[in-house]
Amino acid sequence: MTDIAEKPAGNPIVAAARAVFMNMGILPVLLVASVIFFALMEERFLDGRNLFNVVRQTTYLAIVSMGQMVCLLTAGFDLSIGSTMALTSVVSALVMVSVLAGSPEAFTLAITLGLIAGIGVGVIVGSINGIGVAVFNVPPFMMTLGMLSVVVGVALTISGGVPIYGLPKVFKEVFGYGRIIDIPAPLFYTVGLFVALFFILNWTKMGRYFYAIGSNRRAARLSGVKTRKHLLFAYIICGVLASCCGLLLMARTGTGESTIGQPLVLQSVAACVIGGVSLFGGIGRIENVILGAFFITLLTNGMNLIRMESYVQQIVLGSVLILAIVVDQVRLRYMGQLRVD
Repeated sequence: MTDIAEKPAGNPIVAAARAVFMNMGILPVLLVASVIFFALMEERFLDGRNLFNVVRQTTYLAIVSMGQMVCLLTAGFDLSIGSTMALTSVVSALVMVSVLAGSPEAFTLAITLGLIAGIGVGVIVGSINGIGVAVFNVPPFMMTLGMLSVVVGVALTISGGVPIYGLPKVFKEVFGYGRIIDIPAPLFYTVGLFVALFFILNWTKMGRYFYAIGSNRRAARLSGVKTRKHLLFAYIICGVLASCCGLLLMARTGTGESTIGQPLVLQSVAACVIGGVSLFGGIGRIENVILGAFFITLLTNGMNLIRMESYVQQIVLGSVLILAIVVDQVRLRYMGQLRVD
């Protein structure tokens, strides 16, 4: 379920704070605290250009976080999203370059086939993960960890470990650094994916079944839900969204790389947990995940502006994730008490 009914409280401020905590976890506190801290430490932090840059950079993390959320709702997760992005980048780039090598003017055909190949990678990887988890009951951690290694190996083998250049200029403009009414193109694709997934999760049976499976997989199966099919769909959706992010990153960098997107794996889990998605499934809101992704990007941007060392940044990000998990445990216990009462 996405919302928890609250008990009447005498103080409306306390009741409002409790409702925010139940639905969003620690995110509002972290967001406000980080904005105040970095604004005091660096005057450029609240500059309009910097904030706009943060929003643009959030698009990539937001997309993979939405995919990660779908798996988390079913009480699973996907560690292979980074390698899926890498393989998508390599395969799509090779297809585009190969088509252009034969017909230099056929850039439309090259882009079309490259996009199909890239999305196909996401479908294949997601299907394999989904079959392993849903059909063979392999724990999601082991299944996706194994796929992470396999997919990275395939990407390195195909690319030879070197970047692939020669992508069509139109592709880089339309999907990378191009602008529509002075707004970066990736923002429009992110909004479109958000709307589509929001509709699936909140207005379709599939979305309700994701929540039901995560809350109690056995009860959902006994209620007539085809749990295997919907678990498979969950991992396919995650794989497709990872591929979409890989394509956008490829357009942004202008090359196909076998190492693209690796840092986004941990960050996507952090964005979801900080956004109130339970690691045990069944609880979470997609709009809060977007805010979680924005917070992670904002935090990274602020640490870069104050010139914090990269290894210290890793400590901060890891600490924030641990804090979010601890708060998630407290929130779950409190929800359980409310249900009992």
